[in-house]
Amino acid sequence: MTFTCDAMVMREPGAPDVLERRTIELSWPGKPDEVLVKLEAAGINPADTFFRALGPYIGDGVGATLGHDGAGVVEAVGEAVTEFSVGDRVAFCNGGVGGDPGTYASHAVVPEWLLARVPDNVDMVQAAALPLVFITIWESFVERARLQAGETVLVHAGAGGTGHLAIQVARQLGATVATTVSSEKKSAFAAALGAEKTINYRKEDFVTATRQWTRDKGVDVALDNIGPEGFQATLGTLAPYGRIVTLMGSPGDVDETAYNANLSIHNVMMLTPMWLGLDDYRRNQGAITRRAMEWLGESRIKVEIAATYPLDQVADAHTRLEAGGNMGKIVLTLAGEK
Repeated sequence: MTFTCDAMVMREPGAPDVLERRTIELSWPGKPDEVLVKLEAAGINPADTFFRALGPYIGDGVGATLGHDGAGVVEAVGEAVTEFSVGDRVAFCNGGVGGDPGTYASHAVVPEWLLARVPDNVDMVQAAALPLVFITIWESFVERARLQAGETVLVHAGAGGTGHLAIQVARQLGATVATTVSSEKKSAFAAALGAEKTINYRKEDFVTATRQWTRDKGVDVALDNIGPEGFQATLGTLAPYGRIVTLMGSPGDVDETAYNANLSIHNVMMLTPMWLGLDDYRRNQGAITRRAMEWLGESRIKVEIAATYPLDQVADAHTRLEAGGNMGKIVLTLAGEK
Protein backbone atom coordinates (compact mmCIF):
# COMPACT_ATOMS: atom_id res chain seq x y z
CA MET A 1 0.00 0.00 0.00
CA THR A 2 1.07 3.61 -0.50
CA PHE A 3 0.39 7.00 1.04
CA THR A 4 0.35 10.03 -1.25
CA CYS A 5 1.82 13.38 -0.21
CA ASP A 6 3.31 16.56 -1.65
CA ALA A 7 7.06 17.09 -1.95
CA MET A 8 9.74 19.14 -3.67
CA VAL A 9 11.50 16.74 -6.03
CA MET A 10 14.61 16.94 -8.23
CA ARG A 11 13.99 16.72 -11.98
CA GLU A 12 17.69 15.95 -12.35
CA PRO A 13 20.94 17.15 -10.77
CA GLY A 14 21.59 20.84 -11.38
CA ALA A 15 20.89 24.37 -10.16
CA PRO A 16 18.26 25.17 -7.50
CA ASP A 17 15.53 25.48 -10.13
CA VAL A 18 15.60 21.70 -10.73
CA LEU A 19 13.53 21.39 -7.54
CA GLU A 20 9.82 21.25 -8.34
CA ARG A 21 6.61 20.39 -6.54
CA ARG A 22 5.22 16.91 -7.19
CA THR A 23 3.02 14.28 -5.59
CA ILE A 24 5.01 11.31 -4.31
CA GLU A 25 4.08 7.95 -2.84
CA LEU A 26 5.36 6.69 0.51
CA SER A 27 5.24 3.03 1.46
CA TRP A 28 2.58 3.06 4.18
CA PRO A 29 1.69 1.04 6.13
CA GLY A 30 5.38 0.26 6.23
CA LYS A 31 7.41 -2.04 8.45
CA PRO A 32 5.96 -2.87 11.88
CA ASP A 33 8.43 -0.56 13.66
CA GLU A 34 7.88 2.44 11.38
CA VAL A 35 6.00 5.67 12.07
CA LEU A 36 4.21 8.07 9.73
CA VAL A 37 5.11 11.66 10.61
CA LYS A 38 3.24 14.77 9.43
CA LEU A 39 6.12 17.20 8.99
CA GLU A 40 5.99 20.78 10.22
CA ALA A 41 9.60 21.76 9.49
CA ALA A 42 12.67 20.44 7.66
CA GLY A 43 16.27 21.48 8.11
CA ILE A 44 18.45 22.44 5.15
CA ASN A 45 22.11 21.39 5.17
CA PRO A 46 25.06 21.81 2.80
CA ALA A 47 24.76 18.12 1.89
CA ASP A 48 21.36 18.91 0.35
CA THR A 49 22.89 21.41 -2.05
CA PHE A 50 25.71 19.02 -2.96
CA PHE A 51 23.26 16.23 -3.74
CA ARG A 52 21.05 18.59 -5.73
CA ALA A 53 23.98 19.79 -7.82
CA LEU A 54 25.89 16.53 -8.24
CA GLY A 55 23.37 13.75 -7.58
CA PRO A 56 22.72 11.78 -4.36
CA TYR A 57 24.53 8.71 -3.09
CA ILE A 58 21.80 6.34 -4.29
CA GLY A 59 20.52 6.58 -7.87
CA ASP A 60 21.02 9.35 -10.41
CA GLY A 61 18.93 11.95 -8.62
CA VAL A 62 16.02 11.95 -11.07
CA GLY A 63 12.86 12.16 -8.96
CA ALA A 64 14.75 12.26 -5.65
CA THR A 65 13.31 14.02 -2.59
CA LEU A 66 16.10 15.69 -0.61
CA GLY A 67 16.30 16.65 3.07
CA HIS A 68 17.58 14.75 6.12
CA ASP A 69 16.26 16.65 9.14
CA GLY A 70 12.58 16.71 10.03
CA ALA A 71 10.23 17.62 12.87
CA GLY A 72 6.52 17.05 13.10
CA VAL A 73 3.65 15.14 14.67
CA VAL A 74 3.07 11.38 14.63
CA GLU A 75 0.08 10.64 12.40
CA ALA A 76 0.12 6.82 12.48
CA VAL A 77 2.24 4.01 13.93
CA GLY A 78 3.18 0.47 12.92
CA GLU A 79 1.91 -2.49 14.89
CA ALA A 80 5.23 -3.05 16.69
CA VAL A 81 5.76 0.58 17.74
CA THR A 82 5.75 0.96 21.53
CA GLU A 83 7.49 4.26 22.33
CA PHE A 84 5.37 6.71 20.33
CA SER A 85 1.69 7.41 19.84
CA VAL A 86 -0.43 9.45 17.45
CA GLY A 87 -0.05 13.13 18.31
CA ASP A 88 3.49 12.94 19.70
CA ARG A 89 5.88 15.71 18.65
CA VAL A 90 9.05 14.19 17.18
CA ALA A 91 12.28 15.03 15.36
CA PHE A 92 14.70 12.86 13.40
CA CYS A 93 17.40 12.61 10.73
CA ASN A 94 16.49 10.18 7.93
CA GLY A 95 16.31 9.97 4.15
CA GLY A 96 17.48 12.39 1.48
CA VAL A 97 20.47 10.44 0.14
CA GLY A 98 18.51 8.94 -2.75
CA GLY A 99 16.32 5.89 -2.34
CA ASP A 100 13.93 6.65 0.53
CA PRO A 101 12.36 10.13 0.19
CA GLY A 102 13.76 12.89 2.38
CA THR A 103 12.10 15.61 4.39
CA TYR A 104 11.27 18.16 1.68
CA ALA A 105 7.76 16.75 1.89
CA SER A 106 4.56 16.95 3.90
CA HIS A 107 5.09 13.48 5.41
CA ALA A 108 7.86 11.00 6.16
CA VAL A 109 8.02 7.33 7.14
CA VAL A 110 10.65 6.82 9.85
CA PRO A 111 11.83 3.88 11.98
CA GLU A 112 10.76 4.34 15.60
CA TRP A 113 14.35 4.02 16.80
CA LEU A 114 15.41 7.15 14.92
CA LEU A 115 12.78 9.37 16.53
CA ALA A 116 13.30 11.77 19.42
CA ARG A 117 10.58 13.51 21.39
CA VAL A 118 10.48 17.26 20.93
CA PRO A 119 10.08 18.94 24.34
CA ASP A 120 6.99 21.08 24.80
CA ASN A 121 9.10 24.24 25.18
CA VAL A 122 10.89 23.70 21.83
CA ASP A 123 9.36 24.91 18.58
CA MET A 124 9.42 22.70 15.50
CA VAL A 125 11.69 25.00 13.49
CA GLN A 126 14.49 24.73 16.05
CA ALA A 127 13.88 20.99 16.42
CA ALA A 128 14.16 20.42 12.67
CA ALA A 129 17.37 22.43 12.42
CA LEU A 130 19.30 20.35 14.95
CA PRO A 131 19.56 16.55 14.34
CA LEU A 132 22.13 16.25 11.52
CA VAL A 133 24.44 18.95 12.82
CA PHE A 134 24.28 17.74 16.43
CA ILE A 135 25.01 14.17 15.35
CA THR A 136 27.96 15.45 13.31
CA ILE A 137 29.37 17.44 16.23
CA TRP A 138 28.80 14.66 18.78
CA GLU A 139 30.50 12.09 16.57
CA SER A 140 33.35 14.56 15.99
CA PHE A 141 34.04 15.68 19.54
CA VAL A 142 32.90 12.72 21.65
CA GLU A 143 33.22 9.58 19.54
CA ARG A 144 36.28 10.48 17.45
CA ALA A 145 38.36 13.21 19.12
CA ARG A 146 37.45 12.06 22.68
CA LEU A 147 37.33 15.68 23.80
CA GLN A 148 37.89 16.08 27.54
CA ALA A 149 36.95 18.81 30.00
CA GLY A 150 39.73 21.36 30.31
CA GLU A 151 41.01 20.89 26.75
CA THR A 152 41.16 23.58 24.07
CA VAL A 153 39.31 23.49 20.77
CA LEU A 154 39.50 25.42 17.51
CA VAL A 155 36.19 25.61 15.62
CA HIS A 156 36.17 27.09 12.14
CA ALA A 157 33.29 29.26 10.89
CA GLY A 158 31.89 29.75 14.37
CA ALA A 159 28.84 31.73 13.23
CA GLY A 160 27.69 29.15 10.68
CA GLY A 161 25.14 26.38 10.99
CA THR A 162 27.69 23.82 12.20
CA GLY A 163 30.13 26.15 13.90
CA HIS A 164 27.72 27.96 16.20
CA LEU A 165 26.49 24.66 17.60
CA ALA A 166 30.00 23.19 17.79
CA ILE A 167 31.02 26.06 20.07
CA GLN A 168 28.12 25.33 22.40
CA VAL A 169 28.62 21.56 22.51
CA ALA A 170 32.34 21.96 23.19
CA ARG A 171 31.58 24.34 26.04
CA GLN A 172 29.01 21.91 27.46
CA LEU A 173 31.73 19.24 27.40
CA GLY A 174 33.96 21.50 29.46
CA ALA A 175 36.36 22.67 26.74
CA THR A 176 37.65 26.17 26.05
CA VAL A 177 36.95 27.36 22.51
CA ALA A 178 38.57 29.54 19.89
CA THR A 179 36.81 30.13 16.60
CA THR A 180 37.33 31.77 13.23
CA VAL A 181 34.81 34.27 11.86
CA SER A 182 34.64 36.78 9.00
CA SER A 183 33.21 39.92 10.62
CA GLU A 184 32.88 41.82 13.87
CA LYS A 185 29.17 40.99 14.01
CA LYS A 186 29.95 37.28 13.79
CA SER A 187 32.69 37.69 16.37
CA ALA A 188 30.21 39.11 18.87
CA PHE A 189 27.74 36.35 18.05
CA ALA A 190 30.32 33.59 18.59
CA ALA A 191 31.55 35.18 21.82
CA ALA A 192 27.99 35.28 23.16
CA LEU A 193 27.76 31.53 22.52
CA GLY A 194 30.82 30.87 24.67
CA ALA A 195 33.88 31.27 22.42
CA GLU A 196 36.71 32.64 24.54
CA LYS A 197 38.76 33.67 21.50
CA THR A 198 37.36 34.88 18.18
CA ILE A 199 39.68 35.28 15.20
CA ASN A 200 38.67 37.40 12.22
CA TYR A 201 40.47 35.46 9.51
CA ARG A 202 40.05 38.36 7.06
CA LYS A 203 42.25 40.51 9.28
CA GLU A 204 44.69 38.09 10.92
CA ASP A 205 46.31 34.73 10.32
CA PHE A 206 44.32 32.18 12.29
CA VAL A 207 47.33 29.91 12.84
CA THR A 208 49.38 32.69 14.43
CA ALA A 209 46.40 33.90 16.47
CA THR A 210 45.66 30.41 17.74
CA ARG A 211 49.27 29.74 18.70
CA GLN A 212 49.36 33.05 20.58
CA TRP A 213 46.09 32.23 22.37
CA THR A 214 47.50 28.91 23.58
CA ARG A 215 50.89 30.45 24.43
CA ASP A 216 52.36 28.41 21.59
CA LYS A 217 51.18 25.10 23.02
CA GLY A 218 48.58 24.57 20.30
CA VAL A 219 44.99 23.39 20.67
CA ASP A 220 44.07 19.86 21.66
CA VAL A 221 41.26 19.45 19.10
CA ALA A 222 40.33 21.22 15.86
CA LEU A 223 37.15 20.95 13.79
CA ASP A 224 37.76 21.50 10.07
CA ASN A 225 34.88 22.39 7.77
CA ILE A 226 36.74 24.65 5.34
CA GLY A 227 38.51 22.32 2.92
CA PRO A 228 42.01 21.16 1.90
CA GLU A 229 43.98 24.42 2.18
CA GLY A 230 42.37 25.25 5.50
CA PHE A 231 42.88 21.70 6.72
CA GLN A 232 46.60 21.87 6.06
CA ALA A 233 46.91 25.25 7.79
CA THR A 234 44.86 23.98 10.76
CA LEU A 235 47.41 21.23 11.40
CA GLY A 236 49.75 24.02 12.44
CA THR A 237 47.39 25.09 15.23
CA LEU A 238 47.46 21.73 17.01
CA ALA A 239 49.50 20.69 20.02
CA PRO A 240 51.65 17.56 19.74
CA TYR A 241 49.34 14.53 19.88
CA GLY A 242 46.41 16.79 19.04
CA ARG A 243 43.37 15.59 17.11
CA ILE A 244 41.74 17.10 14.05
CA VAL A 245 38.30 16.13 12.82
CA THR A 246 37.43 17.04 9.25
CA LEU A 247 33.97 17.19 7.77
CA MET A 248 35.38 17.79 4.29
CA GLY A 249 37.59 14.74 3.74
CA SER A 250 41.24 14.57 4.70
CA PRO A 251 43.79 15.64 2.07
CA GLY A 252 47.42 14.49 2.15
CA ASP A 253 49.77 15.61 4.87
CA VAL A 254 51.64 17.86 2.45
CA ASP A 255 54.52 18.95 4.67
CA GLU A 256 54.35 16.07 7.20
CA THR A 257 53.03 18.35 9.95
CA ALA A 258 50.61 15.67 11.13
CA TYR A 259 53.28 12.98 10.98
CA ASN A 260 55.92 14.94 12.87
CA ALA A 261 53.51 16.04 15.63
CA ASN A 262 51.84 12.63 16.06
CA LEU A 263 48.46 14.14 15.22
CA SER A 264 45.33 12.03 14.88
CA ILE A 265 43.14 12.71 11.83
CA HIS A 266 39.47 11.73 11.88
CA ASN A 267 36.91 11.90 9.10
CA VAL A 268 33.25 12.40 9.99
CA MET A 269 30.48 11.91 7.43
CA MET A 270 27.38 11.19 9.46
CA LEU A 271 25.30 10.15 6.43
CA THR A 272 27.45 7.05 5.85
CA PRO A 273 25.33 4.73 8.04
CA MET A 274 22.20 5.75 6.16
CA TRP A 275 23.37 5.16 2.62
CA LEU A 276 25.30 2.00 3.51
CA GLY A 277 22.47 0.60 5.65
CA LEU A 278 24.53 0.33 8.86
CA ASP A 279 21.63 0.09 11.28
CA ASP A 280 23.67 -0.29 14.47
CA TYR A 281 25.32 3.05 13.73
CA ARG A 282 21.95 4.53 12.78
CA ARG A 283 20.46 3.44 16.10
CA ASN A 284 23.33 5.21 17.84
CA GLN A 285 22.53 8.33 15.83
CA GLY A 286 18.92 8.06 17.00
CA ALA A 287 20.20 8.08 20.57
CA ILE A 288 22.32 11.16 19.80
CA THR A 289 19.24 12.90 18.38
CA ARG A 290 17.39 12.19 21.61
CA ARG A 291 20.25 13.77 23.56
CA ALA A 292 20.08 16.79 21.23
CA MET A 293 16.40 17.33 21.96
CA GLU A 294 16.99 16.96 25.71
CA TRP A 295 19.76 19.57 25.63
CA LEU A 296 17.60 21.90 23.56
CA GLY A 297 14.70 21.52 25.97
CA GLU A 298 17.02 22.18 28.93
CA SER A 299 18.44 25.32 27.20
CA ARG A 300 21.94 23.86 27.33
CA ILE A 301 22.19 24.77 23.65
CA LYS A 302 20.21 26.96 21.29
CA VAL A 303 19.83 27.01 17.53
CA GLU A 304 20.15 30.31 15.68
CA ILE A 305 17.72 30.41 12.76
CA ALA A 306 19.11 32.48 9.89
CA ALA A 307 15.93 32.23 7.80
CA THR A 308 12.83 30.16 7.15
CA TYR A 309 11.19 29.43 3.79
CA PRO A 310 7.95 27.70 2.84
CA LEU A 311 8.27 24.42 0.94
CA ASP A 312 7.59 25.99 -2.45
CA GLN A 313 10.53 28.35 -1.97
CA VAL A 314 13.14 25.68 -1.29
CA ALA A 315 15.10 26.79 -4.39
CA ASP A 316 15.49 30.24 -2.82
CA ALA A 317 16.63 28.60 0.40
CA HIS A 318 19.30 26.63 -1.49
CA THR A 319 20.44 29.80 -3.26
CA ARG A 320 20.83 31.58 0.06
CA LEU A 321 22.74 28.70 1.64
CA GLU A 322 25.14 28.45 -1.30
CA ALA A 323 25.77 32.20 -1.20
CA GLY A 324 27.27 31.78 2.27
CA GLY A 325 27.55 34.30 5.07
CA ASN A 326 24.57 33.02 7.06
CA MET A 327 24.52 33.11 10.84
CA GLY A 328 22.87 29.89 11.96
CA LYS A 329 20.59 27.46 10.13
CA ILE A 330 18.04 27.70 7.30
CA VAL A 331 14.77 25.79 7.74
CA LEU A 332 11.73 24.93 5.63
CA THR A 333 8.32 25.43 7.22
CA LEU A 334 5.79 22.76 6.24
CA ALA A 335 2.78 23.39 8.49
CA GLY A 336 -0.35 23.30 6.34
CA GLU A 337 1.18 21.11 3.61
CA LYS A 338 -0.93 18.15 2.51
